[in-house]
Amino acid sequence: MQESYIQRAITQTIILYLKSFPAVALLGPRQSGKSTLAKYITSEMNNAVYLDLEKPSDHQKLNEPEIFFNSHQDKLICLDEIQRTQELFVVLRSIIDQRNRNGQFLILGSASRELIKQSSETLAGRIIHLELTPFQFSELISGQDNSFQKLQKYWMRGGFPRSYLADNDELSMVWRQNFILTFLERDIPQMGFQIPVEMLRRLWQMCSHCHGQLLNQSMLGESIGVSHTTIRSYLDLLTQTFMMRLLKPYQTNIRKRLVKSPKIFIRDSGILHALLNIESFDDLLGNPKYGHSWEGMAMENILYKYSDWDSYFYRTAAGAEIDLVLVKGSKKMGIEFKASMAPKLTKGFWNALEDLGIEQAYVISPVQECYPIHKNVQVSDLETFLSL
Repeated sequence: MQESYIQRAITQTIILYLKSFPAVALLGPRQSGKSTLAKYITSEMNNAVYLDLEKPSDHQKLNEPEIFFNSHQDKLICLDEIQRTQELFVVLRSIIDQRNRNGQFLILGSASRELIKQSSETLAGRIIHLELTPFQFSELISGQDNSFQKLQKYWMRGGFPRSYLADNDELSMVWRQNFILTFLERDIPQMGFQIPVEMLRRLWQMCSHCHGQLLNQSMLGESIGVSHTTIRSYLDLLTQTFMMRLLKPYQTNIRKRLVKSPKIFIRDSGILHALLNIESFDDLLGNPKYGHSWEGMAMENILYKYSDWDSYFYRTAAGAEIDLVLVKGSKKMGIEFKASMAPKLTKGFWNALEDLGIEQAYVISPVQECYPIHKNVQVSDLETFLSL
């Protein structure tokens, strides 16, 4: 495996926020690079200390947390895997208020702030939350790269650092399969959820087969023998641990019968392929999920870039449809995903643009160069779109 450090796009934002807030929480899936990034940031500082709360020796240092924090009161303290010791948040609040300065704590966690409830409740007004995803494609390319070859590798392996940087596809797949097993057998129980491992695995695999399609909770529940409300709680868990995304339908007051179910996506394309047992890019090309795999991978990168926009899909009973609608105030952007170098658009796409009054739309495809197909519709490769 290559060991060179890959600069993360969020680095300067974290440094800026540490100067502006008492505490910064960096949340994201396990193995997405949070610890590596935190160690990089703290190594650049003279007054920082890093604790990995999964290490017994580091965990033990916080048997008397107030004594430890007071002995490092002038330092930035980084606490990794905070979800293992949520009882610390009450102590953190008193320490933060006592010191009354910015840059006191950098907190890392492998669960959403909804799952780590105390961080948003106890530290309200004192902490800001950021999400670190696995590698974004834009973090892996430079002007000298064969970016199309890198895109193929990134699409196949996903963005988890150890998966992407593995020496070959076979070792990458071994890592991803082990990640899935560890997540189910260790990570979920450590968060306090007692869900049968095999049941959650079956649900996750079924979701991979539904990737890019409308969610049908009743069908999923019947397939594994639980109620649709139980399915919803399991899906919430997979969503709040950054494994899945439920994309909401765009609701508008136009006189159309609209689809009301969300669409379901496995957030990392490499994990999707591992769940589907797709071992190589040639296998992916021949798989029925090929187009949906492209859609999910490209969409995750775009949603990261446009994280301050609201995101939806649009579909009517009459067949008008667009894969992604981004909304910010009065601005609206439409995006369609086509895993073809010669993308063809349906009547439903044009009808959707007209329904929603979208004045600027893009078709994201693995093309070699960008070109317009209408005065307000541009075909673009992912790299160019992300650099706009």
